[in-house]
Amino acid sequence: MFSLSAPPSVLAGALLLLWQGGLVQAQTIPQVVVTGNPWRDDTPQAASSVLQGMPLLLQRGTALGETLDGQPGVAATYFGPNANRPVVRGQDGDRIRVLANGGAPLDASALSFDHAVPLDPLVVERIEVLRGPAALLYGGSAVGGVVNVIDNRIPGLPLPPFSGAAELRLGGAANERSVAALVEGGSERLALHADVFKRRTHDLQVPAFVRPGEDGGSTRSRHVVNSASDAEGGAVGGAWLWQGGHLGLSLDTYRNRYGTVAEVDVTIGMQRDRLALAGEATLTDGAFATVRGQLAWTDYRHTEFEGDEVGTVFRNQGHDGRLEVVQRPLRLGGGVLDCVAGLQLERADFVADGEEAFVPATQSRMAGVFLVERWRLGGTLLSAGLRRESVRVRSDGDAVDSDEPRFGAPTSRRFSPAMASLGLTRTLAEGWELGAHLAHTERAPTSYELYANGVHVATAAFERGDPDQPLERGRHAELSLAWRQGAHELKATAFHSRFDRYIALLPTGESSADEDGGDVPVLAFEGVPATLRGMEFEGRWRVLDGVWRLDLGGQADLLEGDNRRDRQPLPRIAPHRLTLTADLRHGAWGAQMRWRHAARQGRVAADDTATAAWSMWDLALTWQTQTAHGNVLWFLRGTNLGDTLAYNAATTATLRPLSPLPGRSLQSGLQWRW
Repeated sequence: MFSLSAPPSVLAGALLLLWQGGLVQAQTIPQVVVTGNPWRDDTPQAASSVLQGMPLLLQRGTALGETLDGQPGVAATYFGPNANRPVVRGQDGDRIRVLANGGAPLDASALSFDHAVPLDPLVVERIEVLRGPAALLYGGSAVGGVVNVIDNRIPGLPLPPFSGAAELRLGGAANERSVAALVEGGSERLALHADVFKRRTHDLQVPAFVRPGEDGGSTRSRHVVNSASDAEGGAVGGAWLWQGGHLGLSLDTYRNRYGTVAEVDVTIGMQRDRLALAGEATLTDGAFATVRGQLAWTDYRHTEFEGDEVGTVFRNQGHDGRLEVVQRPLRLGGGVLDCVAGLQLERADFVADGEEAFVPATQSRMAGVFLVERWRLGGTLLSAGLRRESVRVRSDGDAVDSDEPRFGAPTSRRFSPAMASLGLTRTLAEGWELGAHLAHTERAPTSYELYANGVHVATAAFERGDPDQPLERGRHAELSLAWRQGAHELKATAFHSRFDRYIALLPTGESSADEDGGDVPVLAFEGVPATLRGMEFEGRWRVLDGVWRLDLGGQADLLEGDNRRDRQPLPRIAPHRLTLTADLRHGAWGAQMRWRHAARQGRVAADDTATAAWSMWDLALTWQTQTAHGNVLWFLRGTNLGDTLAYNAATTATLRPLSPLPGRSLQSGLQWRW
């Protein structure tokens, strides 16, 4: 069972949520979450959240992790403002599947904390998050959850003859200057889309803090050194439409040049090009009701520049695809039985050239098949699923002419992960709903967990893989209770994950010399028994619903993780958190208040230090109107109004002192949709 220890203030806030309700994002109409939902219906998802519309507009950051940080159960790695990847229930890297319209972006963000996700929130229409294992549908790298970034680059429905949107943003803690625009149009048979964006930021402004120096000294600073960025990108896409289906193609590009907070003279030049094909068809005859598929080719590269000189170059090229067939519902035992079967394929060829290449060139191949069945009888929904994968990870070893051999001879590993899940959802009286889910997951080790052997500057350590690493295995349980009545909502979730082998990067007690002749600690990827457990609360209560509308809301999450072998806490676990909100609307005007609190994180491993508690106030003012030329929306957002100095407990211990959270800032923006 759970043994969560939380400060009284956090537990009291969570109990308050249970009593009066509230939700950060007010939604009166049930949302259809498409991620993890191949039936595309309103079937409740075990633990999911959606960010779109006004909440997305006000929470949109320069990186995906920053945009989602603070959602229930979601934190961020926060390697500075640019390299910022989501952390879901204490898990990140290759345990969190980041998708673009359901497909893998095939980048290098999971390899290193200073590698950004090549997806810019500026052109995103909707972000869906599944918390908990979604490995059955998306593979072993989704054992912790899924983040699906959705746009309309391949339209699936007819569009007006001509429509579009434009957005301009200025200000913020990084003095952001950004602009984005899209145009769409078509007919009953053809739909076209084009978008473009440009974003520039300066070094992040933070409250005054003492910044450690490389020589052992320190300086007082009010900005995060080398955290500026310059990003741009765009896409064109289109689809041929017919009654009950579509087939489309899109081509998108992403470019970003940003500084790495760990090294004051290093910048990363990133580029990603992606060609995607997607389609869906509704069938009128036969055993299957729907067939859908997608296929994408990705060419990713980023170069680490040391001043003006080229340092290490990372390349990742490959393709991914999936095919799903949805069975036509059948009557069985007084209820309705339906199922979905699918095939998923991935191929990635990774190369790193340069002095800081701590992983050899590798080729990864994955093929997976899955089957999910569900049976609905009245207010009861039972589901069960199975998945099987074949995974091969090959290392090219050292180059023939290598002066400093590190990776040995070429070698290859094969794995056959298997996953299974069971679920029960029961609709109770008066808007109550109970859910219970069990899952068994297995994950094949990644290339760096197997073959890493070198100094990794981002972690300031020598990282060592284990070529004999076995499968990671875990068992997961989740229990949820939800209530909805009109505009009022409440949801509470408890979860427990127990891993027989959890592949973690742990200190060995050894040290090694880096390229400058200094000593760095040696960290090794090891499979250890581990446990993650927690609770999440979210709710909303509509206090006024007339000319003036007022929603009060809030959320809380409690999380703990332990390495059972060493009886040490797992690294980089987010603290207990509480968020309270108020959303007031009158006519064209709106005002939003948010109070965020993170408790002190003192449950840390021996090689880490505690992170102090902090609280922040955020305010936003919005105005929107419908004109003859479209809908115009203006916003003014103030964050961390008290200019509180705060640090992120989920950031690596070596980087945390270099990069506090953003200080007091004011940002304004204008959005026009026609």
